[in-house]
Amino acid sequence: MSLSKVKHIVLVLSGKGGVGKSSVTTQLALSLSLAGHSVGVLDVDLTGPSIPRMLSIEAEKVKQAPGGWLPVPVHDAVEEKGIGSFHAMSLGFLLPRRGDAVVWRGPKKTAMVRQFLSDVLWDETDYLLIDTPPGTSDEHISLAETLLRDARPGQVAGAVVVTTPQAVATADVKKELNFCVKTGLKVLGVVENMSGFVCPHCSECTNIFSSGGGAVMAQEFGVPFLGTVPIDPQFGELVESGRRPVYPQGTQVHGHDIGKTETEGEIKGDTLVEKYQDCSLSRIFSDITTNLTATIEAQTQGWSTVRRRPLIDDEAGASADLQLHLSSEGINDHRRRLHQRLQNIKSRQSTVQTCVVGTGGWRVGRPPRGAPVMRGEAETDAVNENHDVASGYWAPTPLFSPASDVRPSVRCRGGLETREGDSRLAESLASSTRKAPQCHGGT
Repeated sequence: MSLSKVKHIVLVLSGKGGVGKSSVTTQLALSLSLAGHSVGVLDVDLTGPSIPRMLSIEAEKVKQAPGGWLPVPVHDAVEEKGIGSFHAMSLGFLLPRRGDAVVWRGPKKTAMVRQFLSDVLWDETDYLLIDTPPGTSDEHISLAETLLRDARPGQVAGAVVVTTPQAVATADVKKELNFCVKTGLKVLGVVENMSGFVCPHCSECTNIFSSGGGAVMAQEFGVPFLGTVPIDPQFGELVESGRRPVYPQGTQVHGHDIGKTETEGEIKGDTLVEKYQDCSLSRIFSDITTNLTATIEAQTQGWSTVRRRPLIDDEAGASADLQLHLSSEGINDHRRRLHQRLQNIKSRQSTVQTCVVGTGGWRVGRPPRGAPVMRGEAETDAVNENHDVASGYWAPTPLFSPASDVRPSVRCRGGLETREGDSRLAESLASSTRKAPQCHGGT
């Protein structure tokens, strides 16, 4: 993948369209850049790419390099001001005309998403934000499948879910949270957008929809609530015309007076990120990104408890929870072991961890010749195809990442203890167990 120089990948999701997901993605990127981080934005909303318009770089074109595509620069790093570099990539840069429609079926969308992940040459990037389409479509499935398969452990930090206060929006976001659980994607937090309207004359904030729906939903699902974001017409003026935000004298945001006179606001030649500093929303997103980066750094550098599949020793029958320290050495060691394991699988020489259905126990070693096998996705060719002996069903251990969070264990009908994110394996085991012959002691 071309993401080798990217430290952290964050997906921005929404359950429905029109909640301001691209606006949130843009402001997260600008706030991270103001904090000194190098940032990239990948727009995989193929049928409605809006990131080029939000960043005022619609006229830019993608350059082809020997190894792939170069992302479009939004602004370079300014060390004396503590501003990090910012690059973006979108299908909007590749369209001949601005109004051209993208009429693609699922397979072509899948191929385009995979090409974006493999052919865009990102330089050293602290945070890559991926702006996704609304809902759970082909793009989401291809994105999750490719990232969870090819990204290194801990690289995919998780997802930020955007909602609005209305009940219909929060209901759709619940489906998005369920999607994250099924794909094993960590939810970093929920942002409630459009929670109020900032009057351009008096700067008073009025709730035109409602408020608090995002916080209630986050509490219900046990995920962090990152904050509420009002509608500010000044931000719309900034992205549409490049005009620096101007507020009446005495306007207070988070205890700071951001009011400026008109002459102070008309400063020419500033970049988008520098103008954004005068926007009222920049203070709100500064707090959001501070909490977000702290969460990501903590889960990357701190200790993490990972429940591994219990290994049953023939004599002791003991199982344990292993404490894995996610240091750089630990992650590199895991990558080496994972690579070696995949190579062994391909050469049909691996020793797999196997489970005899009905016993709830795990045994180490190759299944006996002819034992019917419940197929996992990563180790299907590591087992014997001959099904002439019905001595129990054996299942390869699914791959797991030590950077994943601890999730409540669930027990499927075959006695497999797994995470909630391993739903496809559990369903496969459950369906195979219904057809399984009676097991006689795990032989």
